[in-house]
Amino acid sequence: MIGTKKVKYKGKVYRYPRNYREEYGERSSRQKKNRSIRKRARAKMMKKYGRKAVAGKDIDHIKGIRRGNSFKNLRIISKRLNRSFK
Repeated sequence: MIGTKKVKYKGKVYRYPRNYREEYGERSSRQKKNRSIRKRARAKMMKKYGRKAVAGKDIDHIKGIRRGNSFKNLRIISKRLNRSFK
């Protein structure tokens, strides 16, 4: 258990310790699989372009995570730009 979680309730902020192992266990199998795919995509781009090129950026799946980790489907973009897409 590392870190704390902040929760606002009726104008007050409460902090309590987080149990990351328990939180990870509560995730669905699809969430775990998607995380694995994202991690492999990041590793693949780091191997091709280097750690410096990927540092502080997001790896974007252009046509979605289900289309795989081919280089045609991956690009390095800023976090701000990647997280603005809905």
